[in-house]
Amino acid sequence: MRLVHDSLQQSAQRTPDKIALVCDGRRLTYAQIDTMANQLANALRDHGVARGDRVALYLPNTIELVVAIFATLKADGVFVVVNSTTKADKLAHVIGNCRATAMVTGARQADLALEMIRDLPSLEFAVLSGRTSTEAAGDHAELVAFDAILEEYSTSRPDRRCIDQDLACLIYTSGSSGDPKGVMSAHCNVVFAASSIISYLKNQPDDIVICALPLSFDYGLYQLLMTFQFGGTLVLERSFAYPAQFLQQMETERVTGFPGVPTIFAILLQMDLSSYDLSRLRYITNTAAALPPSHIQQLRGLFPSATVYSMYGLTETKRTLYLPPDQLDARPGSVGIAIPGTEVWLVDENDNRLGPNEVGELVIRGGHVMRGYWENPEATAERYRPGPIPGERVCYSGDLLRMDEAGYFYFVGRKDDIIKSRGEKVAPKEVENVLYALPGVVEAAVIGVPDAILGQAIKALIVTGNGELTEKHVWRHCRENLEDFMVPKYVEFVVSLPKTTSGKIRKTALA
Repeated sequence: MRLVHDSLQQSAQRTPDKIALVCDGRRLTYAQIDTMANQLANALRDHGVARGDRVALYLPNTIELVVAIFATLKADGVFVVVNSTTKADKLAHVIGNCRATAMVTGARQADLALEMIRDLPSLEFAVLSGRTSTEAAGDHAELVAFDAILEEYSTSRPDRRCIDQDLACLIYTSGSSGDPKGVMSAHCNVVFAASSIISYLKNQPDDIVICALPLSFDYGLYQLLMTFQFGGTLVLERSFAYPAQFLQQMETERVTGFPGVPTIFAILLQMDLSSYDLSRLRYITNTAAALPPSHIQQLRGLFPSATVYSMYGLTETKRTLYLPPDQLDARPGSVGIAIPGTEVWLVDENDNRLGPNEVGELVIRGGHVMRGYWENPEATAERYRPGPIPGERVCYSGDLLRMDEAGYFYFVGRKDDIIKSRGEKVAPKEVENVLYALPGVVEAAVIGVPDAILGQAIKALIVTGNGELTEKHVWRHCRENLEDFMVPKYVEFVVSLPKTTSGKIRKTALA
């Protein structure tokens, strides 16, 4: 039986002096992180956190956030990472929804923490991190200084009470169609998903992974959990706001693994990287949204020493598909096959299984299928349905894909994103891939807009890198590469496209 935090404890025993985390100019070993996590776990328990209690972690990518994740697990709690840019009302919704007992946040949020403790019945106390945590906590009994915990609490490992069927974390979805929902992830789900991904990425203890993705985003979170599981080193950045500094850090730390999202790669493809020595880079991974085939080819040219892994997943199953790198040329545009140890298939609207070259909803089966949505039985029943074995549940993704004759899958679009124009169904992704192949297009988003004659008209919003593209260029390119009913009626050039905190283009803000 393996728990998520076993990886930290085992690495601390096996290689105590190895650098586990590089963050904010500091370098911490496995032993140091394990010791700090023990101290915070003992403090959480001392202040009333019991088995299964939720602990909200409202911090940016910092050492304290990493420690708090493992400390919550060591205290037999359930961690809930909330993006540090989340506004107070949404933070209150998440804490109220999961009925968190405690929160860990920065010293600057002391007043906010006190307000939350006053207004939310479940929330009993907050741990404040940062250099001024002791001053910020003051004489408030409900506030505990992180620095004081490291001085006062035992470094001994708390006794183990939970099993691998207990929840490890709640990961809240972006909530594009309403309030965010907490995806329940048990220890066994997380360990299985991380192990499967590690197996096909061929991770080794000498891998050094850089992460600028927020740990509130499951793709970012798993960089931490996976790296500690295989005993590597994580270089944790706060963001990708300064690409030149990020690239310099990649060179300095001799990074071998680079997880990114399409928006990050779109920026890099506009830069001159010749002054950076990135020859140690072994692999690049992409998820959140499928990379256009043209961008994959450009990335391979930009990073000739790196293997590119195009992948597909959703929070409800963590990772679902990956494209073996030896298939990049043979199957451009494919998001691959089921990750090791799992099974997938397509169904139509009547739940009939579909064969090659038919478009249907992807259904997912395996140990990575999470437990459902926190206290939301209706949404859980819609997404998680009975599987082949009595008592088993599989995940209905809500995404439309097609499969080729060899069993490789291609993303078509979200079921609710499909545009119906002139009586035809148009997948925005197919149009976007064509747009990305046009030189000068940095980012593109395709949506449907109301039209009295067409039902929905196709509109393309484009960010350019040179300012030389015109609507005529776009229309000519689309007419040459798309069926006529798929050619956008409207083309709009924009300075930027709205993004979610995980880097996805937020189409609900464009509609």
